[in-house]
Amino acid sequence: MFMKRFRPSSSPKHSSFSRATLRRFLHVLLMTTLLAWTGNTEGRKDTTILVPGGRIDLFVTYNQKADFTNQDLIAWVSAASKSVSTYFGRYPVPEVAIRVTTISGKGVHHGRTFGSPAPLILISVGRDTTVKDLEADWTMTHEMVHLAFPSVPETNHWIEEGTATYVEPIARVQAGILQPAKMWNDVVRDLPQGLPAPGDRGLDVTHTWGRTYWGGALFCLLADVEIHERTHNQKGLQDALRGILAAGGNVTEDWPLERALRTGDAATGTTVLEDLYQQMKNKPVTVDLASMWRNLGIQRSKNGDTSFNDDAPLASIRDSITAVRNSQGSVNSLSVDQTFAARNRE
Repeated sequence: MFMKRFRPSSSPKHSSFSRATLRRFLHVLLMTTLLAWTGNTEGRKDTTILVPGGRIDLFVTYNQKADFTNQDLIAWVSAASKSVSTYFGRYPVPEVAIRVTTISGKGVHHGRTFGSPAPLILISVGRDTTVKDLEADWTMTHEMVHLAFPSVPETNHWIEEGTATYVEPIARVQAGILQPAKMWNDVVRDLPQGLPAPGDRGLDVTHTWGRTYWGGALFCLLADVEIHERTHNQKGLQDALRGILAAGGNVTEDWPLERALRTGDAATGTTVLEDLYQQMKNKPVTVDLASMWRNLGIQRSKNGDTSFNDDAPLASIRDSITAVRNSQGSVNSLSVDQTFAARNRE
């Protein structure tokens, strides 16, 4: 989840005074929480992780014995940073603080990303979480992807959550952490949650959970496929997002959505993002996902297994979306499967 620069959700029922008051309240609440957190140094570990293009200051507080070590958490954060750096060609921000708190239970919870006054990720990990749980986690990568997109108005919050939802598994595939079949299996399973329901009025108007996260991810997938088609598979959404980041559009900046989309389109030499936004912003757009999966050559059986049809019309686009690229955007000679195999030999 991405928390904007202390900007609360806007509503016609709120006056500008009440929004400003709420914003100040949230700022004070966050700073008070952080001060209280940092004041409790019992069991606290401070570590600096250097990443391509930046650094991560990791702070961990144990309030009881956990099933993982500080080194396990460092490996977890490092793996997520590798995924994000691989996808964007570098780490999105020069410096970010990540504060991990242990809580009761199991699993990774309550991720929050802030862009002001400085990049910050807050996240909780259950004390019963295992190393395998951390290795399979997607939450940290999701939160780090938020660092790579500018803060846009609350009406457009779907693009922030949508890009993080869509990019996260692709980034982990490109880093050799996740297999493509697993990634596409999960996308085919979950993306229908982003389709418009009766009464939907478009992404800028209908702010349900499904439309915010998976509706935004649907926008990203449609854009990705169309960019690949228009550029004869030479460019994709990855190039657009890298272009936005290269132009200074990271989490610390406030941009209108139109500026971000225009910048992304310039990086691909198309108008796909701007055109698609005009179609989807204030009216529902029905997508035949079954046809899309067939055209991409993605076959998911009733028991949940996924296989690929390389003779499908858009099979090359499917492969290109997850292809490993260097910092200049060129596809690396090492395939995704080879990257995955190499990582598991490490």
